[in-house]
Amino acid sequence: MSTATTVAVAAVQMVSKTDIDANLRDAAELIGRAARAGARLVVLPEYFCLMGRSDRDKVAAREIDGQGPIQAFLAGEAARHGVWLAGGTVPLDAHQPDRVKNSLLVYDPQGKRIARYDKIHLFAFSRGEETYDEARTIAPGRKLSSFAFQADGGPNIKIGLSVCYDLRFPELYRALAPVDLILVPAAFTATTGRAHWETLLRARAIENLCYVLASAQGGRHENGRATFGHSMLIDPWGKVLAMQDEGPGVVVGTIDTQIISQMRTDLPALAHRIFK
Repeated sequence: MSTATTVAVAAVQMVSKTDIDANLRDAAELIGRAARAGARLVVLPEYFCLMGRSDRDKVAAREIDGQGPIQAFLAGEAARHGVWLAGGTVPLDAHQPDRVKNSLLVYDPQGKRIARYDKIHLFAFSRGEETYDEARTIAPGRKLSSFAFQADGGPNIKIGLSVCYDLRFPELYRALAPVDLILVPAAFTATTGRAHWETLLRARAIENLCYVLASAQGGRHENGRATFGHSMLIDPWGKVLAMQDEGPGVVVGTIDTQIISQMRTDLPALAHRIFK
């Protein structure tokens, strides 16, 4: 029986393009880089496969649940590198002609899918000429999702799933608690990211006494959109352990379950919750 308490994880940061094949090639290179650095869990950003010229592009690229080139890519990369791979996100059929589910899919080292989370909270923002409304082309999810992750020789870690705008809704994470690690694949805008991204991520780590691993889009995209980047790993005390500000890259760090246990002993806030 293993006594190890640590495992390496990685957040992939991308500046995704308008071409799916090009994005999959870029993602493959970065997944390989993360695996070579020792990461056993690798997380891709929201919209890693497509940053279309219009919101309709992801509807045109939607796949049926369980089949399609994007899902085959994720399963293949997980098996090729022997890693747990969270592909956040994939446009899946929502059984509506004009909408998709924005789905975070998780694959084990054999390439088997073991979790799915459909983004619940849909982003809307309007300031001057900068306007977003995900509800026009995305159907919201309704269910929370988590899974147990264990790398060979490593600790068993419970992981909660979320996507981007979910970060502003702490009740989602309270409903998932207790978890050891929260994943946040995202495409935060440069405007909202500068103001709130790190603050919200650190708050989610602190209030849930867990690690947070955020994989972001980070730069100026072919479609003109600017995303904030700053993919990072945060510990249960709210300390940023590793970060990349802009551009494609990989953020690698270590999860330590002994630290989680010690911090929850020192500060038993989760046990003190009144409203559950």
